[in-house]
Amino acid sequence: MGEFLKNFFDIKFWKFILVGVLNTIVGTGLQFVLYNFTPLQGMSQKGTFIASAVSYFLASIMSYFLNKYFTFKNNEKGWKPVVRFAVNIAVCYAIAYGLAIPLTSYICTSNNITMFGWKVDVFAQNASMVIGSCLFVALNYIGQRFFAFKSTEEAVSEQ
Repeated sequence: MGEFLKNFFDIKFWKFILVGVLNTIVGTGLQFVLYNFTPLQGMSQKGTFIASAVSYFLASIMSYFLNKYFTFKNNEKGWKPVVRFAVNIAVCYAIAYGLAIPLTSYICTSNNITMFGWKVDVFAQNASMVIGSCLFVALNYIGQRFFAFKSTEEAVSEQ
């Protein structure tokens, strides 16, 4: 187990975190701007999904190039890594936000939880974007490392 943890939290992990910080600043910033400063806020959960989907799509393009070439140093050519990356992003997004948005909304609205002087539903949607983002990051690292940009060495060591 110790060897697994050592390999899991290697330099790739720390590079992924660095790229993730940059990606989070861009993606989350865009997500909150889209939701809070456009008509999307009036659409409640649907607006949250739209704001997060648009921001994740745009930030994912940046993430693809940074993680492919900087983090995982993947030299694979063609459409296969692009497709694997897109599938990974879609699955991680669907799981993370498919859980975070309805559950956070339910918990906040049924318990009247709010902060910052926001209405309960507005707070719930903003909180669900934060929680969804955290879930997404965890799932995305695993998916990118072991599926989208799986290195030849890691593939050989599993056989």
